[in-house]
Amino acid sequence: MFIVGISASPRKNGNSERILSFANEELRKRGHETTEIFLSERKIEPCIACGCCKEKGECANDECANYVNNLLKHADAILVVTPVYFGSMSAQLKALFDKTLPLRRSGFLLKGKKGGAIAVGGSRNGGQELTVKDIHSWMLIHGMHIIGDNNHFGGAVVSEFEDDTLGKETVLGVVDALSELSDYNIH
Repeated sequence: MFIVGISASPRKNGNSERILSFANEELRKRGHETTEIFLSERKIEPCIACGCCKEKGECANDECANYVNNLLKHADAILVVTPVYFGSMSAQLKALFDKTLPLRRSGFLLKGKKGGAIAVGGSRNGGQELTVKDIHSWMLIHGMHIIGDNNHFGGAVVSEFEDDTLGKETVLGVVDALSELSDYNIH
């Protein structure tokens, strides 16, 4: 299974990147091919609703978003990791999600793919479950199959990742759930 992981933090080497690297390492141990997209290294511009993607099938104003969309459409599964900012996902992730509209308009190119979400906040109840729910909403709009952590909605981590034993268990739960679904063709 080919899994595209997205770290939605604008901060280089932050918790989101470290969580994604940890999850991808675990997925590779289970025999999956992974790649990482760090939004700290990319600049995704907000959608301006110009409508050009209706005709072109891609964003006319953002080659970076087009690059990411190309990876997403070739993935079997997508794993999204974001920090929680004021109870929701990062602005960078929202901008990226808005720029995936061409994938929907071109025939629901993410439909049937598996999707998992992990959120990291400053406290145990810092909005992680709400943020995971928002990521799930994006996945549902694309027709994806949502996985949790075999217990709850998905990964819920407290900063600093390496010190959060319970949070690390939820990340491993998402990894396990993605791996278990790789045996089933649910497209």
